[in-house]
Amino acid sequence: MSSLTANTPARRPFIKSRALRRFLSHKLALIGLIMVLTLTAACFIGPFLLPYDELHIDLMARFAPPGTGGHIFGTDPLGRDIAARLFHAGQISMAVGFAVMIIATTIGSVVGVVSGYYGGKVAAVLMRIVDAFLSFPSVFLLLALAAFIQPGPVMIALIISATSWMEVARIVEAEVKSLRNQDFVQAAHMLGLSNRWIMFRELLPNAIGPIIVAATLTVARAILLEAYISFLGYGIQPPLPSWGNMLNGAQQYLQSAPWLAIIPGLAITIAVTGFNFIGDGLRDAFDSRAQGE
Repeated sequence: MSSLTANTPARRPFIKSRALRRFLSHKLALIGLIMVLTLTAACFIGPFLLPYDELHIDLMARFAPPGTGGHIFGTDPLGRDIAARLFHAGQISMAVGFAVMIIATTIGSVVGVVSGYYGGKVAAVLMRIVDAFLSFPSVFLLLALAAFIQPGPVMIALIISATSWMEVARIVEAEVKSLRNQDFVQAAHMLGLSNRWIMFRELLPNAIGPIIVAATLTVARAILLEAYISFLGYGIQPPLPSWGNMLNGAQQYLQSAPWLAIIPGLAITIAVTGFNFIGDGLRDAFDSRAQGE
């Protein structure tokens, strides 16, 4: 049997047309998209264009300023090429960010749709679990988990996901609660469709707008958190580069070699700002649908 979502009030055509036009007319969203695409292309294509890899050591080229000796961003205290390390670190940060987005959005969406659909005691139990997770400062919870787990990209993505799904759950729960009494849901009940079908084939697709917005902002948050815990020494460990541990290693050279901190700091700023701009543009695009514009 085909989904009843197609019979709901013009949601999918809107997403394909008016919401897209709203997003493309959002200047900050387009700037953010350009920033993210440019940074992503640099991280994944740049290493193939460089003469050095991220682990190559040249002690004779220590602290080379940007633009000297074939090092476009200079070198670090071991003579390693900062551009190569920056791009490789960007691959790790982007991978962690998108992995967290997928995991956190999936968990949060499932918890939110079940809670919003069933309500009552089920919602009370699930939302108290959400409240319990939210009651702990996420940074402290991250550091506590990282202290007991062997750090690495996969484990870092998992522990950041463990602190990032609650906001998605709350957003989805609120959206599903506003949709569960709509006519298309009542029609699905009358047709004898299962609760699972109604939740995941009818309600969840109609809540896709807020989920996409939350997922985009989750990427920015995950990149920032990964950099933060790596900066504190609990995240990605050297010699594997990350933007956070590159900043950590640059602390004592802020005056003598400031580019060691400025360059990875700019990369983090561009990535987080770009994803936040995209999230703002998506929010405005989907809000215009809710207003019936």
